Amino acid sequence: MTSVQPTQLLPQPFTFGVATAGFQIEGGYNGPGEPTNNWAPWEQAGKVEPSGNAVGFWDDFEAHLDRAAAIGLDSFRLSIEWARCFPERGVVSDQAVARYHEILRAIHARSMTPLVTLHHFTHPGWLPVEFWTLPESPEEFTHWVRFAVSTFGEQCSNWITTNELNIYSVNSFLTGIFPPGWRGKFTATMASIDHLLTGHILAYDLIHELQPHGVVATNNYSLSIYELDRMPLDLLVARKMGIGESELGRWLEMRRRNHYDLISKGPGQVYPVIEDGLRRWASAKVDLSTALPRARAAIYASAHECTLDVAQLDYYAPVAAEHLVLPGSLTTGGRNTLPARSLWDDRPDGAMFTTYCLEARDLQLPLWVVENGMCNRVVGARSYPRADRYDRPKYLAENLGAIVDAVALGVDVRAYYHWTLVDNYEWGSYEPRFGIYGCDRPRGNKVSDFDAMGIDSAGAYAKMIVGLRAGDASVIGR
Repeated sequence: MTSVQPTQLLPQPFTFGVATAGFQIEGGYNGPGEPTNNWAPWEQAGKVEPSGNAVGFWDDFEAHLDRAAAIGLDSFRLSIEWARCFPERGVVSDQAVARYHEILRAIHARSMTPLVTLHHFTHPGWLPVEFWTLPESPEEFTHWVRFAVSTFGEQCSNWITTNELNIYSVNSFLTGIFPPGWRGKFTATMASIDHLLTGHILAYDLIHELQPHGVVATNNYSLSIYELDRMPLDLLVARKMGIGESELGRWLEMRRRNHYDLISKGPGQVYPVIEDGLRRWASAKVDLSTALPRARAAIYASAHECTLDVAQLDYYAPVAAEHLVLPGSLTTGGRNTLPARSLWDDRPDGAMFTTYCLEARDLQLPLWVVENGMCNRVVGARSYPRADRYDRPKYLAENLGAIVDAVALGVDVRAYYHWTLVDNYEWGSYEPRFGIYGCDRPRGNKVSDFDAMGIDSAGAYAKMIVGLRAGDASVIGR
């Protein structure tokens, strides 16, 4: 009898992981005697819910990592926090450094590889809240990078320099939902993107000087507006593709047309007129022949032809127009007082996920999906179902299926990280829940074996990992 070999659905090896961020899980920031970051003024003024103990990872990381290992993961994404290692300018916390060494050793001991982020939306409180709009910010950041890589490099070689530099800048200086809360400051938004991207390039050069074998990247939030997502990544690969400085403007124009041609072929847009208006607005605001001047200069001054080792993307809900809602509109559990859609109302779209993976192929690098996840709402002790009736197993199956489809279409996807392991502090609130494990805050941050909707999502993720590795598409409903 001839044995039938399973069909390979994903490249081998393929990395499965979870993604986290220090400020969102560790606890112990912005209180009396604690290190402070750029969120401290808002916490202390009562503008946002205090982060408090978060989910207690700093004190109980072993239990969290045990849960990650039990799923069968290959990698654990975390951030090493600048503010915790340097609670004061020039003053190193030996206790914090020792703790991060313990955490990294514990990750390795569970047969997982750490993926470390060096800036995940936070910087020390001894820097100005608007730090990334300032011209000295890229060079200041490299001092932290040098320390972090020199200190922790023996335990880590996979680095994300700056997390979602595009959405950090938009939320901080355009929509105002991150501190300092500036609204409509488009010039500051683009300056921040320019400085963050320059910081990445300088960090890339520095990390490869210290650790030539390291893998260095930056991950953007997938967003339909070209100037606020793909443009920075296109700049990072331009030299590799033979594009000279004088040709950049024309080349970026072509890349922008390709971006809109590709995503417009995806599923029907809910608000096509508004989406078109946002595209036109961004196009009028940004001159592609001169945009991001500091980053351009750094790219062509770099010793490296390409300052990106892998392409990375975070995929949630990319269509910009769908994030705009009228204040007072209905949402799960009440009404939304903001002009922005609630995270638990983000529309899942696996087909569009495949489309964004296809676009990433144009960067001509292996692709890592380093964040992807679904939110539901919890108020106090009450958990609300999503209005569209999605749960995490359904969401995971659909989105892992989108990656399988992208691989079948020739995209070199090498990694998938689910956001996140345990319900965490979601930038000012504990109501949005993304964890495959729930966290019962009223009962002292007790972590459950189930998610916030009462479902064994960790078990579902584990089964999908085993099945996909074996070439069994039935685990994702195929």
